[in-house]
Amino acid sequence: MSTRVPLAGDFVNGDVSFWYRSLGIPTAGEPLASDRDADVVIVGAGYTGLWTAYYLKKASPSLRVVVLEKEFAGYGASGRNGGWLVGELAGTPERYARTHGVDAAKRLQRIMFDTIDEVIAVAGDEGIDADIVKGGVTTVATNAAQDRRLHQLLAHERHWGWTEEDVRLLDAAERESRLRVDGAVNAIWSPHCARIQPAKLVRGLARTVRELGVEIFEHTPVTEIVPREARTPYGTVRADYIIRATEGFTSELKQYHRAWLPMNSSMIVTEPLGDLWDAIGWEGCELLGDMAHYYMYAQRTADGRIAFGGRGKPYLYGSRVDDRGHTHEWTVEALWELLTGMFPALRASRVAHAWSGVLGVPRDWCATVHVDPVTGVGWAGGYTGHGVTTANLAGRTLRDLILREDTELATLPWVDRKVRGWEVEPLRWIGVHTMYDLYRRADAREKAGLGRTSVLARVADTITGR
Repeated sequence: MSTRVPLAGDFVNGDVSFWYRSLGIPTAGEPLASDRDADVVIVGAGYTGLWTAYYLKKASPSLRVVVLEKEFAGYGASGRNGGWLVGELAGTPERYARTHGVDAAKRLQRIMFDTIDEVIAVAGDEGIDADIVKGGVTTVATNAAQDRRLHQLLAHERHWGWTEEDVRLLDAAERESRLRVDGAVNAIWSPHCARIQPAKLVRGLARTVRELGVEIFEHTPVTEIVPREARTPYGTVRADYIIRATEGFTSELKQYHRAWLPMNSSMIVTEPLGDLWDAIGWEGCELLGDMAHYYMYAQRTADGRIAFGGRGKPYLYGSRVDDRGHTHEWTVEALWELLTGMFPALRASRVAHAWSGVLGVPRDWCATVHVDPVTGVGWAGGYTGHGVTTANLAGRTLRDLILREDTELATLPWVDRKVRGWEVEPLRWIGVHTMYDLYRRADAREKAGLGRTSVLARVADTITGR
């Protein structure tokens, strides 16, 4: 690792995530041993799969629910993400309104807000200690172009029903009293976000669903999904419903290889900061984001560190998925430069861990939930980085669709969305890498004094359909 980044003596790169490092990587349970029958089979033991299993068993305890997991429960994005339990939609309200109307899109947004409190309530009821603090989210602008976008974002959210209680502009005094980002010229704050320790949440969910009688078979990769069957090297599980909850790992299933793009996101975490917090603030533990195109996300952890993330190397050719979260040296350097640019005092600190994970990106950047009552095949995902909250709503929606309940959730505008797959290679690789190269260049131009959004960013949005 380059000496440009000061590393802690016990620095770790990869090994799943810092979140698991603090808990200990779990020993995977037993794999599937033979063919078996169930009522519902769920492929993937992350947030989506575990929330679906939880709500199904709560609604109908007699259901035989089986979860099949390639590694261990929570191995993917559920145990590696930035810990943002955030109420923003995966995708734009315009796209949901296009098929279901404006009121339906606004209703989906309100339900997303409520879902934050649902997760917090279930964690409390089930004794899951996930370091949850509902401190909201602060979004900062650090140059004139970002400030213009910040005001455009605020106006857009007002148009879609966000009130002053949902999001508001901070004056300079309140902004600085909350957390002191170097060079910040403006900021907005929303209460609709909570900090979590993601691995604690997914580990607690796995324990809870097992206690409800759900069988989780780990080290059991699913090689094919067909109507009423999930096929593995160790046997086939037959069920009325087969639910794909594989998110960023969906590309590993040959039949769904181009459904969702596996987008890499990377993180670093500092040592505990001690007295350095005096220069930063952040006493409310709100989450932190910015208005850059090549955006970042951060939290103040329960043990007094900053966990800081961004895109890094965004995509591997052929939709390959990284195994243990090893992070490229260039990415660690880029994240450290962004972090210390926002908080110069942190140059006295060191990086303790770096890791990466993948999230699922549909071609239209909007999440979907689907259950085919004829074949029994269903799925949920494509959260584009908003999965901590959205997965809970997906689990409750899948419950209602599987049980054929005529509920408000079953009619939300993300149900049964149809979108084409991603292009063949090398077009995927060229498109994604061109997009992020343009975003980096746009951010550099705006930082240098361009007072409006760079045309390069608009070209990048057009290329990828964001």
